Amino acid sequence: MSTHPMPPTGRRLVAISAAASTVALGLLAAPSYAESTLTSDAGARMEDSTIRPFRVNVPATVLADLRRRVVATRWPERETVADQSQGVQLAKLRDLAQYWGTDYDWRKVESRLNALPMFVTNIDGVDIQFIHVKSRHANAMPLLLTHGWPGSILEKLDSVGPLTDPTAHSGRAEDAFDVVIPSMPGYGFSGKPKSAGWGPDRIGLAWDVLMKRLGYKQYVSAGGDWGSVVADAMARQAPSGLLGIHVNMPPTVPFDVAKAMNAGEPAPAGLSDEEKAAYDSLSTFFKKNAAYGAMMTTRPQTVGYGLTDSPVGLAAWMFDKFNQWTFSGGDAEKSLSKDQMLDDITLYWVTNSAISSAQLYWENNTNNFNAVEQRTAEISIPVAVTVFPGEIYRAPRSWTARAYPNLTYFKVVDKGGHFAAWEEPELFSSELREAFRSLR
Repeated sequence: MSTHPMPPTGRRLVAISAAASTVALGLLAAPSYAESTLTSDAGARMEDSTIRPFRVNVPATVLADLRRRVVATRWPERETVADQSQGVQLAKLRDLAQYWGTDYDWRKVESRLNALPMFVTNIDGVDIQFIHVKSRHANAMPLLLTHGWPGSILEKLDSVGPLTDPTAHSGRAEDAFDVVIPSMPGYGFSGKPKSAGWGPDRIGLAWDVLMKRLGYKQYVSAGGDWGSVVADAMARQAPSGLLGIHVNMPPTVPFDVAKAMNAGEPAPAGLSDEEKAAYDSLSTFFKKNAAYGAMMTTRPQTVGYGLTDSPVGLAAWMFDKFNQWTFSGGDAEKSLSKDQMLDDITLYWVTNSAISSAQLYWENNTNNFNAVEQRTAEISIPVAVTVFPGEIYRAPRSWTARAYPNLTYFKVVDKGGHFAAWEEPELFSSELREAFRSLR
């Protein structure tokens, strides 16, 4: 894989007043904000830093075409085994598709999104769509939440209430957050990069621009999956005002352990029971469950054609991960409803983002679980980690403390998986309150 130069890091801070405008079918006037922009090496290049309102209204023709394609699916033969070792089982996917093609209603999630304050702004040449919900409580801490793949901003929606209004969810007013949830470039309603170079580090720089453009001088950052990778990148960059991060998919695997794993060797001697379990989980993941990542890392364009043309093909690609990575471990519907999964799958379909989202894998040429490759030793700001039992691997405290020089919070909880905020929004929100309490 070729490497791409990092974006320029110059910044300037100016005041703007965003005029009322219409974006997509946006109808609300945008408020005033502060702006912080990336600039080019050739000099200070001012961007269109306007913050415009955003609303969703997918054309009925697009939804009708989606339903037609789902109903017209050409199905393969069923798997030759009685379990999911060959992938998504035919009966389960046909059941999901039958509901998708007949009774599923996209307009429900569209209405839910449009009830929230949503905006779009251009950063470094790409339109970034985001949700921005301010708490009614005084002195709320600004919180940036980043999603992953095959997730989206939808996986964070049920956490908005508990985070912005903790008193309505068994929390304290002083633990309230202002919440900013952006769609990553190439995902959801954000723009699609027209050239290479948009990896986690560049996204981290853009997120700092976004928070400062919103007028926040200090804030915290949190995420899972790619959101964890972006949060780690931001922590390495340590922009002024970033107080700390929280991740629930931390890169903690030590160099010697990663070396043995890469060689396909048994777990090194001397590991604790907790470390051995983590080793076994990751070894199984890379041997049996990581082909999707290899395809998107090496050939996102190739794999994307089928995902772009077939909605059921896209659903299978994503449903496979819902099954594997939720706390239920094999039956996603014990953790997520059909509607929740189809909301997310449909979002990828209507935004035609199968390829553009997969390109993030191609941009990132490091192992997201490896502490050395993720350069965690360079992180000096406070780091908080919550381990959810259904995660791809359960990070041992010993590895986590070794990975992060300034680990200020670590907790293992008893439920929730890779999609922690989606599966357990109340628990996830409670963890963020505890994790960042010392930074207020």
